[in-house]
Amino acid sequence: MVRVTSEIGRLRRVLVHEPGLEVDRMVPPMMEELLFDDILFGDRVREEHARFRRLLQLLGIEVIEARTLLEETLENPEARAWLWHVLKPEFPFDLRTVPEEIPPQDAVKAVVEGIVRSEVHQGVEVEDLFRIAPLPNWCFQRDPQVILGGGVMFSAMATPARWREGMLARCIFRFHPSLRETPVIADPLRPDCDTSHFLGLHRPRLEGGDVLVLSPDVLAVGMSERSNSQAVDVLIRALKNRDEGPRYLVIVDLPHRRAYMHLDTVFTPADRDAALVYAPVITGTGAEAARTYDVDLHADNPQPVERGALLPTLATHRIDLKPISCGGKNPLAQQRDQWTDGANTLALAPGVITLYDRNTATAEELAAHGFRIVNARDVLLGREEVSLDRPGRVCLLLESHEISRARGGPHCLSHPLIRDDLG
Repeated sequence: MVRVTSEIGRLRRVLVHEPGLEVDRMVPPMMEELLFDDILFGDRVREEHARFRRLLQLLGIEVIEARTLLEETLENPEARAWLWHVLKPEFPFDLRTVPEEIPPQDAVKAVVEGIVRSEVHQGVEVEDLFRIAPLPNWCFQRDPQVILGGGVMFSAMATPARWREGMLARCIFRFHPSLRETPVIADPLRPDCDTSHFLGLHRPRLEGGDVLVLSPDVLAVGMSERSNSQAVDVLIRALKNRDEGPRYLVIVDLPHRRAYMHLDTVFTPADRDAALVYAPVITGTGAEAARTYDVDLHADNPQPVERGALLPTLATHRIDLKPISCGGKNPLAQQRDQWTDGANTLALAPGVITLYDRNTATAEELAAHGFRIVNARDVLLGREEVSLDRPGRVCLLLESHEISRARGGPHCLSHPLIRDDLG
């Protein structure tokens, strides 16, 4: 069972993945395509991720490990056969045969951690080092799929290095015993019969960080460096006139810059009436300001209509969010905190949010808007108490020295599977 109708409803079940050996195998030539700032110190990043998971558990949230789901999925021979079939183009010829007898754990190691070349080689590029490249980005579970209401939309990852992540998500939702009944709402990699363009250079690209479920009636999608207008067309066709689904699609056309790789790097809801924003893009009027379009999915011929800025557009749909500026009012701090995911919060309940502890200017701005700032370590050690079921604004600061170098905050690291509907 899955159900998500907002970004802030009380979180009940969440999908994550602990960074594993795939992170330790990452080499510098992989950084640019994966958008990492550096190669990571695996032991330290696992410590920080473990504290994040433990915090969620202490607050009564069920934490589901994606690797466990995949291993359970691949117990099914049909699932292994399907996955190997769709991944064959990535594999060397001698690895393209379906591994009938391979244990599920070994299959997952191959497709997530990669396979290192055993023969002597002279090169330093990825293809010189690996028979199957690892997936360091798989810890960002936000991106391969999107839970919308009681269904799932699949992503079409922008770069070849992340394409396999989307296939793993499809395999899990197609074959896992607890998820295979989930309705598929949209799949940009399955072109429908009325598409007017050929795939190729203009293939749909959509990543989950660009999709925000703002209410049962409103879905926001970013057009960014990673998601494009072709994917928006797919969503419009898939969501048009659905009995159960959003009435409006709000499109946010972001500047195509690495700093704003996804919509959730510049805008994430934090409470019923507040959102963390990167001001130059979301509330500004300069060259960096995003343009917003609105689509009525129940119209006879749904078409994007330009509306101006994002927050006023949402207000017309009864989503009235006051902006809390990532980095506060200082333009230097705004840029610095946005770069380290100061606008990328995961809400655990209305007004209870998570943030990297390095975003001190953002934390100060949240405090000025009534948030109690609590170090997550103090909750883990029993020195502070936080409840998701009592009123009051709280910001939980997560240790982030190493994990922030991967270029993704708490919102990127997680994918809600079940949230309470908002009253």
